Amino acid sequence: MRPVLPPWSGTLAAKAAAFITVMCCALAALLGVLVHVQVTNQTVGQARDQALQRLTQATERYEAGDTLRRGAGVDPPELPGELRDLAVAGERGTMVAEREGRPTMWAAGPVDGERALAVAVDYSQQARTIEGLDRAILWSSGLAIGATLLVGAFAVTRVTRRLHTTALVARRISAGDLDARVNDPCTGPRTGPGTGPRTGPHTGPRTGPRTGPRRKAGPQDEVAAVAAALDSMAASLQGKLLAEQRFTADVAHELRTPLTGLHAAAELLPPGRPTELVRDRVAALRTLTEDLLEISRLDTGRERVELDTERLGPLAERAVRAAGNGTEVRVVRDVSVETDRRRLERVLGNLVANAHKHGRGPVVLTVDGPVVTVRDHGDGFPEYLVAHGPQRFRTEGGTRGHGLGLTIARGQAEVLGARLEFANAPEGGAVATLKLAAE
Repeated sequence: MRPVLPPWSGTLAAKAAAFITVMCCALAALLGVLVHVQVTNQTVGQARDQALQRLTQATERYEAGDTLRRGAGVDPPELPGELRDLAVAGERGTMVAEREGRPTMWAAGPVDGERALAVAVDYSQQARTIEGLDRAILWSSGLAIGATLLVGAFAVTRVTRRLHTTALVARRISAGDLDARVNDPCTGPRTGPGTGPRTGPHTGPRTGPRTGPRRKAGPQDEVAAVAAALDSMAASLQGKLLAEQRFTADVAHELRTPLTGLHAAAELLPPGRPTELVRDRVAALRTLTEDLLEISRLDTGRERVELDTERLGPLAERAVRAAGNGTEVRVVRDVSVETDRRRLERVLGNLVANAHKHGRGPVVLTVDGPVVTVRDHGDGFPEYLVAHGPQRFRTEGGTRGHGLGLTIARGQAEVLGARLEFANAPEGGAVATLKLAAE
């Protein structure tokens, strides 16, 4: 089984830190081994040459019959056995071994047949030099790894902070705040209407680009390229959305006047089936036009609420009576809410009307504290609506309508500061849940 790693281990900073640590340790180990081997070989070589030189001098004195100096002798008992065997075999050699608890460089050679002449040279200073070098390598490697980690962490943190800012702006754009911009410092002069991540709520689109000091253009890295592409996409998307909103508002305003005249003319027609059909279609067109105007007002983000304290149970009952479609109202727990009565009735009325139009009875509106649910027993909401929310002029499954009722309900709920959610019941049927703030 694969080990379960903590969430932070998957971050770019953690991966970069691990990579830098491994590479620094590998490089420090490689350099340390090379320096250790080089210095050790040099130190041991010098000690060996010194021991062999003394062995040569001792051999000459021994052959001349002179007294051997201190540290030299024939078959000394401290001489390592391997080196003694080598000397007896007729070869000269050196070896580092302990003598009286101190490191010693031994040199031995053959004399008088099967005897060995040996010289002992103190090796303590050289051993301390190598030990000091090893400690210096370890300390310098640790300091180098620590300094590299700090510098690397600083550099990686700057990159990850920019990536986090870009991801935050992308999520805000996905949530509908098209004014959000990254404005990465490495992307050069500003080109979008925003100045970067904001801390306040979005209050509506701006009508033109924002002016401000221009940044000096510099070399762009990959993060800056992504940030610039995201800003460009947001600006383009915002422009298209504003154009769509203006078009919707203009069309609705242009249709309002002729529809008013058409309605007046339809009222003058003589009674009959054709007149009823004309009046019905004119009424449908007027309703669609009013819905488009309401959506255009909601899109501007400048709607203001008129708050008042209302009992949620009676308000829901009034909304159902106004809809006039036989919806059952269940009040589990009634509460007082501070809300705009007209907008809340509009939301509940649209939810009930949608349940009757696209679902099947019985339709039940339930008040349970500050939570209101509207449920039918039809086929449920389409998958796209549950996943992404209502979309204007989009319906599926052969249903009739323009998708404006739920869009208006979602927009009015946002104006009220409430949350409107859509789901399907496990046993079938659509469930719309409105969550209000209780007083």
